[in-house]
Parts: sequence; structure tokens; C-alpha cells
Amino acid sequence: MATEEELKLALKAFRRKLRHLIAEDEARGGGKFGFGGRRSSIVGITPPPEFQREIWEELVARGKLKKEPQGLYSLIGEP
Repeated sequence: MATEEELKLALKAFRRKLRHLIAEDEARGGGKFGFGGRRSSIVGITPPPEFQREIWEELVARGKLKKEPQGLYSLIGEP
């Protein structure tokens, strides 16, 4: 069973990775000055590997994450 602190750290790491990947995706394909100006199409990501699978499953059970096909997870209620 994961502690509250572990769950909190895992969710924070997940959000950080998701933000980074979305920013990277939006900056890609960029025109003359490198700014794409388009919305990212990223819906789910693989969770950071430094946390065990049980932690991600617990976050799904608590309604913080949604399990997507092919081992991906997405945030619930956030774009």
C-alpha cells in the first residue's frame, strides 16, 4: 500500500511529465519562428518509471487518473 506522500509525489511527477510533453508537442511543427500555435493532441502518457504500478492503480482507484488503452494514463478533469 502506497503512502499519501508517495501518491502525492507520483501525481506531481505525472503532471510535470504531461506538461513537458504537451509543451514539446505544441512547439513542434513550428513555421518560421518555431512556434506551432496549435493545440497538443496528447491525451494520455506512460507514467514516470520511478514509481511502481501499484501507485498508479491507486491513483486510478481514487479518481485522480484515468487508465487509457495500451498502458497509458490521463488526468481526470484537466485538459
